[in-house]
Amino acid sequence: MTQPLPQSVLFCCDHNAVRSPMAEGMMKKFYGTGTYVQSVGVTNDMEIDGFSIAVCAELGVELSRHRSRSFDEMEQWGEDLSSFDLVVALSPASQRRALELTRYYHLDVEYWPILDPTGLGETRDAKLESYRATRDQIITRLTERWGDPREEP
Repeated sequence: MTQPLPQSVLFCCDHNAVRSPMAEGMMKKFYGTGTYVQSVGVTNDMEIDGFSIAVCAELGVELSRHRSRSFDEMEQWGEDLSSFDLVVALSPASQRRALELTRYYHLDVEYWPILDPTGLGETRDAKLESYRATRDQIITRLTERWGDPREEP
């Protein structure tokens, strides 16, 4: 059963370089600007992954301008976790960090176990297939949660 779109959602993963930027970009593309959408990582030690950019571009989702950031940087830049209605963790480490940071706030944290494609596949084509599988897992979770973006509400 699909649910109404939240006013704001934060996607998080380990480095904000693969899964959470993909989820942020696809959420914006699929559901428009009615929901404020951001993404962060537990750490910010990587740039946006080129394979993520490539597999999202196949769907018309632009990620090349994404700048990775961590939970700590988000707060330093003045964005408060309590301003989000929903935090969606895409990795176990980000779920732990989100729960730790939100224990004093009244907001929902959901865990979506999404495959980490980094390090999978020997060839470029095999790597792209792994990243497509991750992208498609995210699409499945988005549409299960908020419905098919092509359908009118």
